Amino acid sequence: MRWSHFIILQCLLVLIAVGIAYIHKDRVHLTKKPPESLAQWYKPDNKRQVWLHNMFKLRREMQAVEFYATNRNAELLKKWADSFGQHYLKMAEMVPEWRSKLDIETMSDLQAAVSNNNFQDVPRLLKNIGGNCQSCHTDYRAIVATMYRAPDFSSIEITPSTSYKEHMKELIKQVNQIKIVSEDGMKELSLSSLSNLQEGINDLGKTCSVCHQQSSKQYPDDKMIKTIANLEESLNTGTVKDQGRALGTLAVQACAHCHGTHRFAYDVSNIFANKPDWLKLIQH
Repeated sequence: MRWSHFIILQCLLVLIAVGIAYIHKDRVHLTKKPPESLAQWYKPDNKRQVWLHNMFKLRREMQAVEFYATNRNAELLKKWADSFGQHYLKMAEMVPEWRSKLDIETMSDLQAAVSNNNFQDVPRLLKNIGGNCQSCHTDYRAIVATMYRAPDFSSIEITPSTSYKEHMKELIKQVNQIKIVSEDGMKELSLSSLSNLQEGINDLGKTCSVCHQQSSKQYPDDKMIKTIANLEESLNTGTVKDQGRALGTLAVQACAHCHGTHRFAYDVSNIFANKPDWLKLIQH
């Protein structure tokens, strides 16, 4: 095969791939995943969120550099600029794949401006470095936070024989069981289902301390306990409408509030953490 034919064939394959992606643009979303080496600087691979704390240092140091340049304080400006340069270059050591993304030249110009007391040049150079930071944040910040800072429930067990996921499925079944049998007038079964639900909620609450070790929040909290009592009363003497209202309130308090914070982040993190299923992608 001639080289010209080979090149034309490769171009056609690329065009076909682009065309397929464009046709399915409503189903396909391209994202940039960070290098795998970044994981070592986040929990659980690391005891501390090292990368995150380095970001905090950089933000604080940039503010200090600008502040002392504006106030023309050469001594403190050099102190903070040296620290800023150190932590900026540390990113290349921690994740070598991102070294090319750092604006080393502008950082060198900043250090020179600080050494020569060219206070008027510092804000401009900081702004250029900040723009460089923002370009990476646009590509990676949301994805990194989702991958490495979202909660991970995979290792949590309710009992040695019951996983967290299985327990959550059981709670959902119990909520729906109450709704079904209460509408159909099965009072005793609805009350026993509520009792099982309450027990399951209490068991779930015991696992919250795995992450919320120093939190004052309780699960179930006082509002949930009061709603459970109201639901029990409604199942005994209330109308179907009263029962539905109380059950709906409990579902929001016991399920939706936590899901809005934890389940959303957990589900999205799994999308990025798991290997792509090419068969499913082709089927879509």
